Amino acid sequence: MLSAGAATMLAVITVAAASSTVDATLVFVAAGWWLASALIGAFVGRRDRVSQQIARVLADAKAATMMPEHRPGAVIVNRLWPLLLSTIAAGILGIVAPQIPAIATGFAIIWALGWRRQDAAVLAIEERDGVTFFVESTSPVRPIKLVRAPGLRRDVPSLNGTNLH
Repeated sequence: MLSAGAATMLAVITVAAASSTVDATLVFVAAGWWLASALIGAFVGRRDRVSQQIARVLADAKAATMMPEHRPGAVIVNRLWPLLLSTIAAGILGIVAPQIPAIATGFAIIWALGWRRQDAAVLAIEERDGVTFFVESTSPVRPIKLVRAPGLRRDVPSLNGTNLH
């Protein structure tokens, strides 16, 4: 969601900067790149299966007996600092050259669409096993690590009234 938000913000900056310089060509070329980016992202993120990287992180999750400290803001900044940094840099550079946020928008679209289904694997395991995954505090440049904490088992009734899945 944050990648899609970054793409939207960069697209607005591109259109605003291009309209202030009355550069219609840039808007049409950028729109073509964004359409191509959407197609690339949809192709990359088309699989219903989890990626190997996410599967490895889930398999390597350490078991914990209690919920770790929960700081979602710190986790987002710690894990998504490249997105934040590139979005801010492209937005600032868009004042001088509107082509830069136009190009960055395409890459944010690819990223957002490419990863759009990966959270389903985490949710499926959480619902099946009655656990909750938390992101462990690590260095921003180290690979992500998860902690698997006990949660509440989720019994989902089936169509015939039993809780068998």
